[in-house]
Amino acid sequence: MTTTPQLKIALPKGSLQESTYALFERAGWSISTSSRSYFPRIDDPELSAVLIRAQEIARYVQDGVMDCGLTGRDWVAENNADVVEVAPLVYSKAEARPVRWVVAVPNDSPMQDVKDLQGKRIATELVNTTRKFLTAHGVEAQVEFSWGATEAKVPTLVDAIVDVTETGSSLRANNLRIMTTIMESVTVLIANKTAWEDPFKRRKIEQIALLLQGALRANGRVGLKMNVPADHIGRVVSLLPSMKGPTVSKLVDESWVAIETIIEEKVLRDIIPQLKAAGAQDIIEYPLNKIIP
Repeated sequence: MTTTPQLKIALPKGSLQESTYALFERAGWSISTSSRSYFPRIDDPELSAVLIRAQEIARYVQDGVMDCGLTGRDWVAENNADVVEVAPLVYSKAEARPVRWVVAVPNDSPMQDVKDLQGKRIATELVNTTRKFLTAHGVEAQVEFSWGATEAKVPTLVDAIVDVTETGSSLRANNLRIMTTIMESVTVLIANKTAWEDPFKRRKIEQIALLLQGALRANGRVGLKMNVPADHIGRVVSLLPSMKGPTVSKLVDESWVAIETIIEEKVLRDIIPQLKAAGAQDIIEYPLNKIIP
């Protein structure tokens, strides 16, 4: 009996878990798990998944415990992990944009510049990266690990914090202001170096990267098709932003053409009435799961 080879993939447990599951769903994989399980079920016999905190994934991938995984570029740097970065995947728990690690201080703090952190106490999860940042700026400060609720520690327990933010709203809600940004980070697909040299595992990792990136590329885009009188093509096409220009196909009735394009969903409410006024008929909008260039 032949055993199906498997790729061991680490998925982030916590705030990124649901958005990661949704991304894999759009890419073609269905993932399910019970609330207490750390071993998700994937409808692919070639994949074996484990849920691990994003902060730890890079280390487990480096050590070969896992073949590949999704984690933040920040945690790869924090762990100084020697891994292959296969692909950036720009998504997060709230928005499809990078997150930032920032130095934040109370609104009424006199500190305005990195140099003002000299001799201060700073709390953060990103200890090693923060220390490197301060050293690069010639600043000596006491950097301590924060187990959580970091925003609540200033000014009572510490003078400043280094925390991750997407929008800055949580910092503002805690009467904190951003002094400077230490680094930006996105989710990345990483691979163990030995696994990357294995033909089966590399093929599978590249397949995952291709389809996940395709799913992200389709975010916020839809397909649009319509029938247009041949003598109105120019008017209609001039209204259509697209990735490489719309596809124009002849119909059986040569006085009409079919036009199809991919377009940002947010502009449709303005463009569809204009297309109709320009002569387009039978306008159909349809969702996209993936765009593979």
